[in-house]
Amino acid sequence: MTKLLALAATLTALAAPAVAAAPHPVVVELFQSQGCSSCPPADANLARIAGQPGVIALSFAVTYWDNAAWKDTFARPAYTSRQWDYAHALHHAQVYTPQVVVDGRVDGDGIAPAAFAGLVATGAATPAGPAVDLAADHVTVAAGAAPVAGADVWLVRYDPHTVQVPIRGGENGGRTLPHVDIVKELVRLGAWTGAAAHYRLPPPTAPGLVTAILVQTVKGGPILAAARS
Repeated sequence: MTKLLALAATLTALAAPAVAAAPHPVVVELFQSQGCSSCPPADANLARIAGQPGVIALSFAVTYWDNAAWKDTFARPAYTSRQWDYAHALHHAQVYTPQVVVDGRVDGDGIAPAAFAGLVATGAATPAGPAVDLAADHVTVAAGAAPVAGADVWLVRYDPHTVQVPIRGGENGGRTLPHVDIVKELVRLGAWTGAAAHYRLPPPTAPGLVTAILVQTVKGGPILAAARS
């Protein structure tokens, strides 16, 4: 509990936080859009934990803000579909931005630093899942207890650099907004049923991307284990 309170206090002070120790890396997913004027504060909070040991920070650009005024330069329908899976699993009637989902278990808008810190801190209480061994061209998920509903093994590749994006229309028109850990690839590698399993990784579509693996209960359920390169 002391570690979690320390994390919240650190984020509230807008300093670079130290993520509390957890059984596997804490997976922090931000669903956002360049067309959403409420998203930049959540983007900034994500940037403060990006690259830290013990955390996988992922920024998914969704498509439903796209219009004639501005189309998000990173958005893909697959990311919007992933957010809808979370909406159904977390019993929301709609999707919204910004939305921060931690370990597939809890969510919020992540706008206020203290609220964002509270969400991230929940990852320290996530139960341990199967071990994940990530190599350059394959990944191995060890044997373990699988959920009754089943689990998927996801490959996520993201750009760890900060990208400055000039926005020329929409709610953020005229601003240049920084984005970090933008997801570039989301690929389902296969199912995990509890037995040890090996999965081949496709080559990256661009140089310099970080590879992350998520073992996740199907249809936006809890993340059981994770690893990154």
